[in-house]
Amino acid sequence: MKKEPPPITRFKNIDDLVKGNGDITIGRVGPVQCAAVAADGDQQFAMLVRRPRETLDELLARLDAAIGKAWDEQEYIDEINP
Repeated sequence: MKKEPPPITRFKNIDDLVKGNGDITIGRVGPVQCAAVAADGDQQFAMLVRRPRETLDELLARLDAAIGKAWDEQEYIDEINP
């Protein structure tokens, strides 16, 4: 019997984060009506504000890229706190 390859995950960084010791949150953050936050037990990787007319899919794509940037370049994005 041929073994099937693992499925390709579009949001690989989000998938890796939530499979490990991390989580994402989508929704209201204080006065921000819709945000996407990615963090693990030690730090926040990204806090993104949903842009006008931005789809949820587009927001998740930006979050996935921001997680990768935090892991690869230690650059953390915070669009919520000045």
